[in-house]
Amino acid sequence: MIINYSDTEVIRGKKSIFLAGPTPRKETVKSWRQDACDILLNLGYDGVVYVPEYSTWTPKRNYDDQAEWEREALINSSVILFWIPRVLPDLPAFTTNVEFGYWIHTGKVLYGRPKESEKNHYLDWLYQVDTGNKPMTTLEESLKEAMVLSEQLFDGKENQIVPLKERMILKKESK
Repeated sequence: MIINYSDTEVIRGKKSIFLAGPTPRKETVKSWRQDACDILLNLGYDGVVYVPEYSTWTPKRNYDDQAEWEREALINSSVILFWIPRVLPDLPAFTTNVEFGYWIHTGKVLYGRPKESEKNHYLDWLYQVDTGNKPMTTLEESLKEAMVLSEQLFDGKENQIVPLKERMILKKESK
């Protein structure tokens, strides 16, 4: 398993899982991604794990660089696992909400959150309506599903963002 942190260049062309979700903004809050990486290692995952945090696990300093890294890693990932252990005020996941809505239609999104996670009812509903699946409720279950899906979806080809006008999914009926 290769962990690709956001303070290093994005690794391309490999089977991969992007760990999407809230990122701690204070050094006193432990990142859930540390546990996710340990679980994936113990499960024997042999792909790339995109971790949108610095390798030092310290809060990010440059937002624009971080956003660019994340976009490139999200495009290149085989699977995007949204794990949303939302706890207010420490892990609000405001950016995560936007990313979830942006990427859900790609066919490579999985979603989970702890049962006690706060204010995820809309994400739960949207995920069920758009994918037909219920959110997973344990990090390990979510990671196991991500491993399976990454095997299924990885084809060695590079992904790209389709222009917005080609992504339009709502069509108007003529009357």
